[in-house]
Amino acid sequence: MKTREEIREYAESLGISLFGVADVRSLRDGFLLGPGTSGRFDFALSMGVRLSDAVLEDIRSEPTPLYFHHYKQANYLLDRVAHLVALGIQETGRQALPVAASQIVDWERQRGHVSHKKIGVLAGLGWIGRNNLLVNPEAGARFRLVSVLTDLPLEPDKPLERGCGDCRLCVPVCPAGAIKEEAADFDHRACYEKLKEFRRRGLVGQLICGVCVKACRGPLSS
Repeated sequence: MKTREEIREYAESLGISLFGVADVRSLRDGFLLGPGTSGRFDFALSMGVRLSDAVLEDIRSEPTPLYFHHYKQANYLLDRVAHLVALGIQETGRQALPVAASQIVDWERQRGHVSHKKIGVLAGLGWIGRNNLLVNPEAGARFRLVSVLTDLPLEPDKPLERGCGDCRLCVPVCPAGAIKEEAADFDHRACYEKLKEFRRRGLVGQLICGVCVKACRGPLSS
């Protein structure tokens, strides 16, 4: 696979529903990768898979075991696709690094190797909403993301110049009260403490919620 279209078609055949390309040189200083690794990659593929509306509609004010299982399966699918896409690029003589969809390497600040959300923004898949999630015009926040870093030169997409507008569906339903009027004011600590509470109560085995994901169908359908 040497072209953007070949990669996109292959990824979609594996179940991907959102696809974009980002120039990540502005983000590389924030990558939590090994010495010398980040600088090898100028581009990233941002790929997303839609979540089941039926599973999300089962959520009320807290995560459900059904959502927890679905969340894990979505991450498994994304990691599998990223692995296969990276191998396909590697076979052309280029380098590609699949980055796990959900792997925390800095627990204090809840950070992964890269920010899939920031890469998604640069890849034109959406914007950071009031809920601190990547919001897509059609899917809202009802999807999961994965990234593949690569040195394969690809034409990057442009960020979307839009935001949540008047939509505030996520604000009143947040069980932690973490979502504010402005995205920059999102209360990360309150969200984190509520996630720990859910896990401590045995509702789920990971730090996830899903309430604001359910609420966010996207401005076009709200």
